[in-house]
Amino acid sequence: MPDRINRPHEDTASSLTIAGQTIEPGQELLIDLNFARLPSRTEIVIPISVSRALKPGPILLLMAGLHGDEINGIEIVRRIRDQGFHRPAKGTVICIPLLNIFGFVHFSRTVPDGKDVNRSFPGSKNGSLASRVAYVLMKEIIPLIDYGIDFHTGGASRANIPQVRCNFENPLSKELALAFDAPYTLHSKLIKGSLRHAADKKGKSIIIYEGGESLRLNERAIQAGINGTRRLMKHVGMLRTHPKSVNKSIVIHKRKWIRARHAGLFHSLIKLGAIVKKGENIGFITDPIGDFQMYVKSPEHAHVIGLNNNPVINQGDALLHLGIITK
Repeated sequence: MPDRINRPHEDTASSLTIAGQTIEPGQELLIDLNFARLPSRTEIVIPISVSRALKPGPILLLMAGLHGDEINGIEIVRRIRDQGFHRPAKGTVICIPLLNIFGFVHFSRTVPDGKDVNRSFPGSKNGSLASRVAYVLMKEIIPLIDYGIDFHTGGASRANIPQVRCNFENPLSKELALAFDAPYTLHSKLIKGSLRHAADKKGKSIIIYEGGESLRLNERAIQAGINGTRRLMKHVGMLRTHPKSVNKSIVIHKRKWIRARHAGLFHSLIKLGAIVKKGENIGFITDPIGDFQMYVKSPEHAHVIGLNNNPVINQGDALLHLGIITK
């Protein structure tokens, strides 16, 4: 793990204000942030937990549910609170277990207007619903934090092996990712419209944790997320103890999605986390009638870091995500 970078921290001797409510050092508060209404006029609120130590230190955001159907992250933040790890020895922890309330209740990645909140940052006060959700987060929370962890899973039926994504070109983000020490650490450039991109423009470092697939609780992914968060918090001085890693994180600099050249039924011959050789058969595609069978070969020597669990595929659908092994 690299030496810690010298950087200023938020002085927790001062008050912290969120949605008009003040949280003093040593105080813990649950805040309901009102940001929208349903067509029925029912108010939609985002639950926010804020826990502050008496000692000054960094402000860390732990957030999940940016995509409403990605529930592993919601469970990670819930267990962190349930087990008391959100109470730091110094500094402040802001927990948002579920940001996209709309998507959560509709088993959906998006909000009712069909837009992806994580492509709507920095948002707009008078924009679409997704844009308004992004705007509230950027106005009320992001200016306060030093670092953040944004918890995700694979989209649709695509499962991700537990992994952290960050921009290796940002030394602080890379340091935080290596401190998290997930089974895999991936270089991931900033995407315009994403939370990471908008936060980076504000000088805030947010890393992404991915594990499991949407609408499925995955115990391995959940526990890896909790343990990694604790290691990161220990690294920045917010916790006194942390769980040791079983294996050192595998660092991936280049990635590639393998997409279906034919529509049909995909039969995978490998499992998530496998290492495949260049030219190896990693699966095959058949049609329902049985007229053809086409093998899918790996174009690289790589780790399988993502796998589509839905066998019914169209041309161009993602089948596998490979983390390329480089010399």
